[in-house]
Amino acid sequence: MRYFLLVCIIILAIFLRFFQLGQNPSSLTWDEVAWGYNAYTLGIDGRDEFGRFLPLDYLESFGDFKPPLYAYLVIIPVKIFGLNEFAVRFPSAFFGVLTVFATYFLTKELFNKSPYSLKIRNLKLEISEVAALLLAVSPWHVNLSRAAFEANISTFFIVVGVLFFLLWRNKNYGYALPTSIVSFVLSLYVFNTARVVSPLLFLVLAIVSLKQFWNRKIQVAIAVIVGGIILFPLLKFLFTPQASLRFQEVNIFSDIGIVQRANTYIENDGNTTISKIIHNRRWGYTIEFLRHYFDHFSARFLFLRGDGNPKFSTQDVGSMYLWDLPFFIIGVLFLFRYRPGHWWLVPVWLLIGIVPAATARETPHALRIETTLPTFQIFVAFGIVIFYQWIFSIKNRLKRRTVINVSIALLFLQILYYLHGYYIHYPREYSGQWQYGYKEAIAYIQNVEKNYDAIYFTDSLGRPHIYYAFYAKIYPSLYRKDAVVWREMPYGFVHVDKIGKVYFMRDLIPKDTKKRNLYIDDPRNVPSDAKILKNFKLLNGEDSLIAYTK
Repeated sequence: MRYFLLVCIIILAIFLRFFQLGQNPSSLTWDEVAWGYNAYTLGIDGRDEFGRFLPLDYLESFGDFKPPLYAYLVIIPVKIFGLNEFAVRFPSAFFGVLTVFATYFLTKELFNKSPYSLKIRNLKLEISEVAALLLAVSPWHVNLSRAAFEANISTFFIVVGVLFFLLWRNKNYGYALPTSIVSFVLSLYVFNTARVVSPLLFLVLAIVSLKQFWNRKIQVAIAVIVGGIILFPLLKFLFTPQASLRFQEVNIFSDIGIVQRANTYIENDGNTTISKIIHNRRWGYTIEFLRHYFDHFSARFLFLRGDGNPKFSTQDVGSMYLWDLPFFIIGVLFLFRYRPGHWWLVPVWLLIGIVPAATARETPHALRIETTLPTFQIFVAFGIVIFYQWIFSIKNRLKRRTVINVSIALLFLQILYYLHGYYIHYPREYSGQWQYGYKEAIAYIQNVEKNYDAIYFTDSLGRPHIYYAFYAKIYPSLYRKDAVVWREMPYGFVHVDKIGKVYFMRDLIPKDTKKRNLYIDDPRNVPSDAKILKNFKLLNGEDSLIAYTK
């Protein structure tokens, strides 16, 4: 009976992450398709889509130089389930469940020997169980676990890294420090944000554990050697321009508008020394960074609407439930007041986890700060335990039962509201955000391609070549032979203009008008004299793509 509640929580987490995983979200994003196709090619000949043998430092993909581990994790699901949506998303959902499991033990270790628990009749409810339950039903974590978001895997490794570091520090388990360092290093192979968060978090843990490091020098040496061996294949790449490419694309420090605005203010003030100090561009970037940082604490993002990108939120429920708000506030206040166990690590982890996202132009961003989880849930769990301990101290049984029953009913209703929106309304309303229509269009091409000399496919939905390679299951050697690839300078973005007889372009201008040509185009670009063959529709009934001839 000791772990009965934990087993129930894990079963719930499995259901919420795996039910209809291949159908909802309604389609694959181009990054998900890229993971799947690279896993497919790696599983066949050990090479990525462009022929690099067992790449450990990066996947070139679209020229965004993806950390490679997610693709390797998809290889076995693709072998078992085939090259499809379920297989591509399986690792994210699976590690999402494992994160819930690890959160239970992490919270237990954070508040080791803490008196903060609830006793409901014969059931003792610990803060670790509350935190795991909150993460299991979290809209934030469920959304990101149900798509092939590599951040979800990275979050698992960071949670495990912190957990095993605490096990080593508190209980001197010899295997724990190497396991912790390996977990932190593996997170670097999964998601770019972790390349900032994991080193900073480990540094903080190391600083507060200098005494243990000194007293257990042999264990530390072994752990560092093991971690260094695993890190070595990635280390050289981390110092290349390609490694910082994504940061260069999205960071606020490349915004010349801040510099121009500062120069204008200085010029208007007559180029005085005091003006150069007050309007220094560095102050401008600092203010911009702080503004983007605190965007992630907005009520709209956390409790009302969630991330503005429908890929990360259903848009009618926050990253957390509105129900969590009062308990989050209580948890923050009383965690700082009582300071149980390793309480300080929770706010430090949260604050570090937001730093990389605050340097980006688009904020708040649920995916880029997923590495903060489960700190938000731990705050809420602590608040819940503190609140209900007070409620159980009320002598009036009717008042006590009323508060408990109403609060539980409100949480249950919010969860139902979220799930109803996610499974009933979300697929229909936002299928266009998930590039819906590619799968059906490519299936149609496969059925009729023998009737045409050339096929022209619009790239208006983004990256059509990788969808074609994925859904047509083009054999790796054939893909590398037939794909016409070019790289855009200076950033090196990769474009594939043609695979076999299928051309990918924005304006569908045929190479030879006398040949039998098939066009798959954006509905807005279909010419008036076109002969419509088939409409590929979004789930809301709107046209996504149209097949036609001239």
